[in-house]
Amino acid sequence: MDDILKFLCVLIGMGLIANCGDDYPVQPGSEGELVEEMVQIPAGEFVMGTNEYGRDEGPAHVVFLDAFWIDRFEVVNADYRLFVATTGRDPAACADSVGFNAARQPVVGVTWFDAQDFCAWAGKRLCSEAEWEKAAGGDGRIYPWGNEEPDPTRLNFNGHVGKPATVGSFPNGMSPFEVSDLSGNVWEWVADWYRVAYYRNSPRENPQGPESGSLRVMRGGSWVNGAPAVRVQERGRLSPVWQGKAIGFRCCR
Repeated sequence: MDDILKFLCVLIGMGLIANCGDDYPVQPGSEGELVEEMVQIPAGEFVMGTNEYGRDEGPAHVVFLDAFWIDRFEVVNADYRLFVATTGRDPAACADSVGFNAARQPVVGVTWFDAQDFCAWAGKRLCSEAEWEKAAGGDGRIYPWGNEEPDPTRLNFNGHVGKPATVGSFPNGMSPFEVSDLSGNVWEWVADWYRVAYYRNSPRENPQGPESGSLRVMRGGSWVNGAPAVRVQERGRLSPVWQGKAIGFRCCR
């Protein structure tokens, strides 16, 4: 989990919390219509977690999930602006930050509560941690594309792009279910509370995480992280009120 600690230091050092920078006009792009593209993940078993890495990622265990749908892409600024315009909610913290507010970039600067409410508004919900992990692999692979080491042709990570990339920019990094950007680009809030030892006694069928906690899980790593944080099994966690330039979300149904 050292990479998570490094990530937190990067967030602080680069100002990746509530203040996302100077104000600029919104960059041009498609607005006014919610873009929905979802992928169905079939019901069945998969192996969640790993015995190879950090203490909160194990033990590896078999989980059964009902069929569900997941957004092919992370929620983008254009869709989040429609949510704001429709509901009167405050804009994302990075809504006016150049380099972070293009229409097809993933929205960042949103809390877990913002993510939850957007998904509900769109007729969806936040993905569970188990759903996210199955969509990202489901067969024990280390990364969505397989076990080959990450490189800049597969994902936005390790500062190579320097900001969130337009969603869908890395087709070589798709998961087996053709879900995009599950490694890198932005961390993704999921529904679950975080608990270090949750996997030791979690339900075998459709786990939903602990009943309570102080931190929410986020998955996938981001544009600022190196290889350890973009693994399928990596579990990030932060306060649900955290906002930052490297944290977004996608929805399930």
